[in-house]
Amino acid sequence: MGSWTNKTVFITGGSRGIGREIILRLAREGANITIAAKSDQPNPKLLGTIHSVAQEVIEAGGKALPIATDVRDEEQTKRAIQDTVQHFGGIDLLVNNAGFLGITQLGITDTKKFDLMHALNTRAPLITMRECLPHLQTSKGSVLNLCPPLNLDEGWLGAFIPYTTTKYAMTLLSMGFQQEVKAKGIAVKTLWPATLIATAAVGMFSGEEGLNVSRKPEIMADAAFELINQRSRFSSKVSWLDEEVLRETGVSDFAKYANNPARADEIQRDFYIGKF
Repeated sequence: MGSWTNKTVFITGGSRGIGREIILRLAREGANITIAAKSDQPNPKLLGTIHSVAQEVIEAGGKALPIATDVRDEEQTKRAIQDTVQHFGGIDLLVNNAGFLGITQLGITDTKKFDLMHALNTRAPLITMRECLPHLQTSKGSVLNLCPPLNLDEGWLGAFIPYTTTKYAMTLLSMGFQQEVKAKGIAVKTLWPATLIATAAVGMFSGEEGLNVSRKPEIMADAAFELINQRSRFSSKVSWLDEEVLRETGVSDFAKYANNPARADEIQRDFYIGKF
Protein backbone atom coordinates (compact mmCIF):
# COMPACT_ATOMS: atom_id res chain seq x y z
CA MET A 1 0.00 0.00 0.00
CA GLY A 2 1.23 3.47 -0.89
CA SER A 3 1.28 6.52 1.33
CA TRP A 4 -1.83 7.91 -0.43
CA THR A 5 -3.97 4.78 -0.35
CA ASN A 6 -7.57 5.76 0.54
CA LYS A 7 -6.79 9.45 0.01
CA THR A 8 -8.57 11.37 -2.74
CA VAL A 9 -7.22 13.98 -5.14
CA PHE A 10 -9.32 16.34 -7.25
CA ILE A 11 -7.23 17.82 -10.07
CA THR A 12 -8.27 20.14 -12.86
CA GLY A 13 -6.74 19.50 -16.26
CA GLY A 14 -4.23 16.69 -16.22
CA SER A 15 -4.59 14.96 -19.57
CA ARG A 16 -0.98 15.78 -20.43
CA GLY A 17 2.11 17.65 -19.29
CA ILE A 18 2.66 18.65 -15.68
CA GLY A 19 -0.83 17.71 -14.55
CA ARG A 20 -0.53 14.19 -15.91
CA GLU A 21 2.84 13.70 -14.22
CA ILE A 22 1.45 14.86 -10.86
CA ILE A 23 -1.46 12.46 -11.30
CA LEU A 24 0.81 9.50 -12.07
CA ARG A 25 3.12 10.33 -9.15
CA LEU A 26 0.18 10.20 -6.76
CA ALA A 27 -1.26 7.14 -8.47
CA ARG A 28 1.96 5.25 -7.71
CA GLU A 29 1.24 6.01 -4.05
CA GLY A 30 -2.23 4.45 -4.36
CA ALA A 31 -4.34 7.62 -4.48
CA ASN A 32 -7.92 7.94 -5.66
CA ILE A 33 -7.83 10.59 -8.39
CA THR A 34 -10.56 12.57 -10.10
CA ILE A 35 -9.34 13.91 -13.45
CA ALA A 36 -11.58 16.92 -14.18
CA ALA A 37 -10.71 18.18 -17.66
CA LYS A 38 -12.28 18.99 -21.01
CA SER A 39 -10.43 16.27 -22.92
CA ASP A 40 -13.22 13.72 -23.15
CA GLN A 41 -12.43 12.89 -26.78
CA PRO A 42 -9.04 12.48 -28.53
CA ASN A 43 -7.51 15.57 -30.10
CA PRO A 44 -5.33 14.93 -33.18
CA LYS A 45 -3.06 17.83 -32.17
CA LEU A 46 -2.68 16.96 -28.47
CA LEU A 47 -1.99 13.61 -26.83
CA GLY A 48 -4.06 12.32 -23.93
CA THR A 49 -7.64 12.34 -22.67
CA ILE A 50 -9.17 11.98 -19.24
CA HIS A 51 -9.83 8.34 -20.11
CA SER A 52 -6.29 7.50 -21.26
CA VAL A 53 -4.86 9.06 -18.11
CA ALA A 54 -7.43 7.24 -15.98
CA GLN A 55 -6.18 3.96 -17.45
CA GLU A 56 -2.61 4.98 -16.62
CA VAL A 57 -3.68 5.72 -13.05
CA ILE A 58 -5.13 2.24 -12.67
CA GLU A 59 -2.01 0.65 -14.15
CA ALA A 60 0.15 2.66 -11.73
CA GLY A 61 -1.78 1.40 -8.70
CA GLY A 62 -4.32 4.14 -8.08
CA LYS A 63 -8.07 4.51 -8.60
CA ALA A 64 -9.44 6.90 -11.21
CA LEU A 65 -12.61 8.86 -11.83
CA PRO A 66 -12.46 10.73 -15.15
CA ILE A 67 -15.07 13.49 -15.35
CA ALA A 68 -15.42 15.65 -18.47
CA THR A 69 -15.33 19.14 -16.99
CA ASP A 70 -14.92 22.63 -18.41
CA VAL A 71 -13.78 24.48 -15.29
CA ARG A 72 -15.03 27.74 -16.80
CA ASP A 73 -18.52 26.33 -16.16
CA GLU A 74 -19.36 26.71 -12.47
CA GLU A 75 -22.12 24.12 -12.49
CA GLN A 76 -19.95 21.51 -14.20
CA THR A 77 -17.22 22.14 -11.64
CA LYS A 78 -19.59 21.88 -8.68
CA ARG A 79 -21.03 18.65 -10.08
CA ALA A 80 -17.57 17.14 -10.56
CA ILE A 81 -16.67 17.89 -6.95
CA GLN A 82 -19.96 16.43 -5.71
CA ASP A 83 -19.47 13.31 -7.83
CA THR A 84 -15.96 12.90 -6.43
CA VAL A 85 -17.19 13.04 -2.84
CA GLN A 86 -20.01 10.63 -3.61
CA HIS A 87 -17.68 8.20 -5.38
CA PHE A 88 -14.64 8.30 -3.09
CA GLY A 89 -16.08 9.64 0.18
CA GLY A 90 -14.21 12.93 0.47
CA ILE A 91 -11.35 15.08 -0.83
CA ASP A 92 -7.85 15.22 0.68
CA LEU A 93 -6.07 17.28 -1.97
CA LEU A 94 -7.20 19.86 -4.52
CA VAL A 95 -4.78 20.59 -7.37
CA ASN A 96 -5.56 23.57 -9.61
CA ASN A 97 -3.56 22.65 -12.69
CA ALA A 98 -5.79 23.79 -15.56
CA GLY A 99 -4.79 27.10 -17.09
CA PHE A 100 -4.21 29.10 -20.24
CA LEU A 101 -0.89 30.62 -21.31
CA GLY A 102 -1.23 33.85 -23.28
CA ILE A 103 2.00 35.71 -23.89
CA THR A 104 0.83 39.01 -25.39
CA GLN A 105 1.26 42.63 -24.37
CA LEU A 106 -1.79 44.50 -23.17
CA GLY A 107 -2.00 46.62 -26.30
CA ILE A 108 -2.62 43.61 -28.54
CA THR A 109 -4.61 41.37 -26.16
CA ASP A 110 -8.26 41.14 -27.17
CA THR A 111 -10.92 40.99 -24.48
CA LYS A 112 -12.04 37.48 -25.40
CA LYS A 113 -8.51 36.16 -24.88
CA PHE A 114 -8.18 37.95 -21.53
CA ASP A 115 -11.55 36.59 -20.41
CA LEU A 116 -10.30 33.08 -21.19
CA MET A 117 -7.11 33.61 -19.16
CA HIS A 118 -9.06 35.08 -16.26
CA ALA A 119 -11.67 32.32 -16.35
CA LEU A 120 -9.11 29.52 -16.22
CA ASN A 121 -6.28 31.05 -14.19
CA THR A 122 -8.22 33.04 -11.57
CA ARG A 123 -11.96 32.39 -11.51
CA ALA A 124 -11.83 28.58 -11.72
CA PRO A 125 -9.39 28.19 -8.78
CA LEU A 126 -11.58 30.46 -6.66
CA ILE A 127 -14.57 28.23 -7.40
CA THR A 128 -12.76 24.95 -6.75
CA MET A 129 -11.23 26.17 -3.48
CA ARG A 130 -14.60 27.44 -2.27
CA GLU A 131 -16.48 24.27 -3.24
CA CYS A 132 -13.82 21.90 -1.88
CA LEU A 133 -13.48 23.80 1.40
CA PRO A 134 -16.02 21.77 3.45
CA HIS A 135 -14.42 18.51 2.34
CA LEU A 136 -10.86 19.74 2.91
CA GLN A 137 -11.88 20.93 6.36
CA THR A 138 -13.13 17.43 7.17
CA SER A 139 -9.92 15.79 5.92
CA LYS A 140 -7.54 18.54 7.15
CA GLY A 141 -6.40 18.44 3.54
CA SER A 142 -4.26 20.47 1.18
CA VAL A 143 -4.54 22.78 -1.81
CA LEU A 144 -1.83 22.95 -4.47
CA ASN A 145 -2.10 25.75 -7.03
CA LEU A 146 0.27 25.94 -9.99
CA CYS A 147 1.15 29.63 -10.07
CA PRO A 148 4.30 31.73 -9.63
CA PRO A 149 5.78 33.54 -6.66
CA LEU A 150 5.15 37.27 -6.90
CA ASN A 151 7.94 38.96 -8.84
CA LEU A 152 7.30 42.66 -9.40
CA ASP A 153 10.29 43.21 -11.65
CA GLU A 154 9.19 45.87 -14.13
CA GLY A 155 10.56 43.92 -17.07
CA TRP A 156 8.33 40.94 -16.44
CA LEU A 157 5.35 43.14 -15.66
CA GLY A 158 5.80 44.85 -18.99
CA ALA A 159 6.34 41.65 -20.95
CA PHE A 160 2.81 40.19 -20.89
CA ILE A 161 0.81 41.78 -18.10
CA PRO A 162 -2.64 40.36 -19.07
CA TYR A 163 -1.49 36.79 -18.40
CA THR A 164 0.62 37.86 -15.44
CA THR A 165 -2.31 39.55 -13.70
CA THR A 166 -4.38 36.35 -13.89
CA LYS A 167 -1.58 34.12 -12.56
CA TYR A 168 -0.56 36.58 -9.84
CA ALA A 169 -4.23 36.79 -8.86
CA MET A 170 -4.14 33.01 -8.42
CA THR A 171 -1.09 33.39 -6.19
CA LEU A 172 -2.77 36.12 -4.14
CA LEU A 173 -5.89 33.96 -3.80
CA SER A 174 -3.65 31.17 -2.49
CA MET A 175 -1.86 33.41 0.02
CA GLY A 176 -5.13 34.87 1.24
CA PHE A 177 -6.92 31.53 1.37
CA GLN A 178 -4.11 30.10 3.51
CA GLN A 179 -4.75 32.83 6.06
CA GLU A 180 -8.47 32.14 5.88
CA VAL A 181 -8.20 28.39 6.48
CA LYS A 182 -5.00 27.77 8.45
CA ALA A 183 -6.97 27.51 11.70
CA LYS A 184 -9.02 24.75 10.04
CA GLY A 185 -5.93 22.59 9.53
CA ILE A 186 -5.76 23.09 5.75
CA ALA A 187 -2.44 23.78 3.99
CA VAL A 188 -2.41 25.93 0.85
CA LYS A 189 0.69 25.94 -1.36
CA THR A 190 1.69 27.24 -4.78
CA LEU A 191 4.28 25.59 -6.99
CA TRP A 192 6.06 26.94 -10.06
CA PRO A 193 8.95 25.68 -12.17
CA ALA A 194 12.32 27.40 -11.88
CA THR A 195 12.99 26.54 -15.53
CA LEU A 196 11.10 25.95 -18.74
CA ILE A 197 9.20 22.66 -18.69
CA ALA A 198 8.72 20.53 -21.80
CA THR A 199 4.97 20.88 -22.30
CA ALA A 200 2.73 21.45 -25.30
CA ALA A 201 2.46 25.13 -24.38
CA VAL A 202 6.24 25.60 -24.35
CA GLY A 203 6.50 23.76 -27.64
CA MET A 204 3.83 26.00 -29.13
CA PHE A 205 5.50 29.25 -28.09
CA SER A 206 9.19 28.28 -28.14
CA GLY A 207 9.37 25.46 -30.68
CA GLU A 208 11.93 22.66 -30.71
CA GLU A 209 14.64 24.94 -29.36
CA GLY A 210 12.54 25.72 -26.30
CA LEU A 211 11.90 22.04 -25.65
CA ASN A 212 15.64 21.33 -25.95
CA VAL A 213 16.42 23.74 -23.10
CA SER A 214 13.55 22.60 -20.88
CA ARG A 215 13.23 20.08 -18.08
CA LYS A 216 10.81 17.16 -18.06
CA PRO A 217 7.46 17.61 -16.29
CA GLU A 218 8.57 14.93 -13.79
CA ILE A 219 10.49 17.54 -11.80
CA MET A 220 7.25 19.35 -11.01
CA ALA A 221 5.54 16.09 -10.08
CA ASP A 222 8.34 15.10 -7.71
CA ALA A 223 8.33 18.56 -6.12
CA ALA A 224 4.53 18.57 -5.83
CA PHE A 225 4.55 15.23 -4.05
CA GLU A 226 7.16 16.33 -1.52
CA LEU A 227 5.43 19.65 -0.94
CA ILE A 228 2.11 18.08 -0.05
CA ASN A 229 3.48 14.95 1.62
CA GLN A 230 5.82 16.76 4.04
CA ARG A 231 3.62 19.63 5.12
CA SER A 232 5.48 20.49 8.32
CA ARG A 233 8.79 20.79 6.46
CA PHE A 234 7.33 23.35 4.06
CA SER A 235 5.16 25.31 6.47
CA SER A 236 7.28 28.48 6.40
CA LYS A 237 5.63 30.00 3.32
CA VAL A 238 2.99 29.51 0.66
CA SER A 239 4.89 29.94 -2.63
CA TRP A 240 7.62 27.53 -3.71
CA LEU A 241 9.72 26.73 -6.78
CA ASP A 242 10.28 23.11 -7.78
CA GLU A 243 14.06 23.42 -7.28
CA GLU A 244 13.60 24.89 -3.79
CA VAL A 245 11.40 22.00 -2.72
CA LEU A 246 13.72 19.32 -4.03
CA ARG A 247 16.85 20.96 -2.60
CA GLU A 248 15.09 21.02 0.77
CA THR A 249 14.65 17.25 0.48
CA GLY A 250 18.30 16.66 -0.41
CA VAL A 251 18.29 16.74 -4.22
CA SER A 252 21.23 18.66 -5.69
CA ASP A 253 21.67 17.15 -9.16
CA PHE A 254 18.89 18.11 -11.57
CA ALA A 255 20.56 16.79 -14.75
CA LYS A 256 18.26 13.75 -14.83
CA TYR A 257 15.31 16.05 -15.46
CA ALA A 258 16.77 17.58 -18.65
CA ASN A 259 14.43 17.05 -21.59
CA ASN A 260 17.49 16.82 -23.85
CA PRO A 261 20.32 15.28 -21.78
CA ALA A 262 22.91 16.58 -24.24
CA ARG A 263 21.93 20.12 -23.29
CA ALA A 264 21.47 19.68 -19.56
CA ASP A 265 23.79 22.62 -18.88
CA GLU A 266 21.75 24.98 -21.05
CA ILE A 267 18.40 24.79 -19.26
CA GLN A 268 16.55 28.10 -19.48
CA ARG A 269 15.07 29.81 -16.44
CA ASP A 270 11.31 30.21 -16.43
CA PHE A 271 9.18 33.31 -16.65
CA TYR A 272 9.13 35.43 -13.48
CA ILE A 273 12.36 33.97 -12.10
CA GLY A 274 14.96 36.69 -11.61
CA LYS A 275 15.30 39.83 -13.69
CA PHE A 276 13.74 40.27 -17.13
